[in-house]
Amino acid sequence: MAITAAMVKELREATSAGMMDAKKALTETNGDFEAAVDWLRTKGLAKAAKKSGRTAAEGLVAAAVSGGVGVAVEVNSETDFVGKNAEFQGMVASIADAALAVDDLAALNDAQIGGTPVATVITNAIAKIGENLALRRMAKLTGETVVSYIHNAAAPGMGKIGVLVAINGTDDAFARQVAMHVAAVNPAALNESAVDPAMVAKERQIQIDIARESGKPDAVIEKMIDGRMKKYLADITLVNQAFVVNPDLTVGDAAKAAGVEITGFVRLEVGEGIEKKEENFAEEVAKVAKG
Repeated sequence: MAITAAMVKELREATSAGMMDAKKALTETNGDFEAAVDWLRTKGLAKAAKKSGRTAAEGLVAAAVSGGVGVAVEVNSETDFVGKNAEFQGMVASIADAALAVDDLAALNDAQIGGTPVATVITNAIAKIGENLALRRMAKLTGETVVSYIHNAAAPGMGKIGVLVAINGTDDAFARQVAMHVAAVNPAALNESAVDPAMVAKERQIQIDIARESGKPDAVIEKMIDGRMKKYLADITLVNQAFVVNPDLTVGDAAKAAGVEITGFVRLEVGEGIEKKEENFAEEVAKVAKG
């Protein structure tokens, strides 16, 4: 596979690796971005395995809560400008409200807004707004108490990042603080038992490869890996992370002090995992001018 300058640039921005190291990583992994990130980490050449370079779609995430039920939906658009459109925002809010009565994305597309199926509402909006729009994701959370938080809201109940947090207890203010933490830190799971085993196995192998690169014997490596994996799991699980509101406590300890139990969370960020082709602005204007 031909390695392009754009591929090298994206990998460099995601890992802070040098140009030649990024190019070599892509060459060694036949252009596979995720594998190249892991290759750089194994060689100690990546400062962080960031994913921001792969998040580029526009639109809004909206959240709605009713009693012990919360939902978050993501509706994508081609440009950020559409996300500021009051009519688009109204449609997204209506879709979030409709989501409270269904359990999955397929059912949401069939749900009705003012007598019209959501899928048709979106199709009609595409014709009116002139951009491709898509209802991409829906997440639902239930609990004794469910709260929502929107980071940098574009309008009430919607923005680029939406979070739901469920707790056993009635401390809404604390649950909202946890939701703000989730928005900022983006934990991978609630606790160790909720982490994807494949994710753990992959990280463990990376850490083993890193340790072997240092030339240490296997007996020493095993002890090193146990410690590193314990830290890794603490870093990515919500209840074990240092609480942004009070870094002297973990989120789990803060919950105990507040007399509640965190039972679940959802975090949706606009465009997660979607690659968007970036065009030269001058070329884009020229295209528009040519019709």
